[in-house]
Parts: sequence; C-alpha cells; structure tokens
Amino acid sequence: QVQLVESGGGSVQAGGSLRLSCAASRYTYTSDSTNCMGWFRQAPGKEREAVARFYSDGYSTYYADSVKGRVTISQDNAKNTVYLQMNSLNPDDTAMYYCAAGSRRWAGGALKSGACYFAYWGQGTQVIVSS
Repeated sequence: QVQLVESGGGSVQAGGSLRLSCAASRYTYTSDSTNCMGWFRQAPGKEREAVARFYSDGYSTYYADSVKGRVTISQDNAKNTVYLQMNSLNPDDTAMYYCAAGSRRWAGGALKSGACYFAYWGQGTQVIVSS
C-alpha cells in the first residue's frame, strides 16, 4: 500500500513562508517515466484544486495561476520526498494541503489533473495564514 505523509504545515502571518514535505513509501517517483506527483489544497467550502504537479519524465511542471512566482515544487529522489516551498503567503492560501501521487496511465477512481491520474493521497497538512 502506497503511503504519503505530509508535514510542515502551520500558522503563519501574511508574507511568511512555509515548506511542506511529502514522504512517500512503497512508491518510488523515479521508478516509472509515467509517474507524477503533486500538491493540492482545499479550503472550507471550496473544491480541491491543484497547486503544483510535475512528471517523472520532466514533461512539464504546472503551477496554479494563484501561486505562480510564490511557490516551488521540488523533489529529493534519494529521500523519495517531494517539497512545496511557499513564499509570500496570504490569507487566500489558507487550506488543507494534500500530497498526491499517480501516473499518466488511467486509474479508476483517481482524480485526473492535467495528464496525471492521482490515485494516492496523503492525509493532509493544515496551512493557516493570518493577515
């Protein structure tokens, strides 16, 4: 069973920074060129939205318009960990943040975002930004 464990969330003031981490087990990002990983967020009363995602083969890296220039997704292959560096945070960034992993191969029940079917999800880490 694939496990994704997020950490790094917390409460910060507007303008602050956070780095979220997602440690994957039983899922090796680099093991297959179709693999993809990403970060999503969901604020109360809103739908889950993709924040950033990228593909193992380097096909592309996606950032939501609302975070472009403030957020960077990266990975440490040796640690099988994906990061989300978030700077210049504002109250609109307040949400539960989820790490997700998947593949460009179709997977039933998975959430499709871009060219990726995200079948595996972490439990989420809360980010609260106060003004």
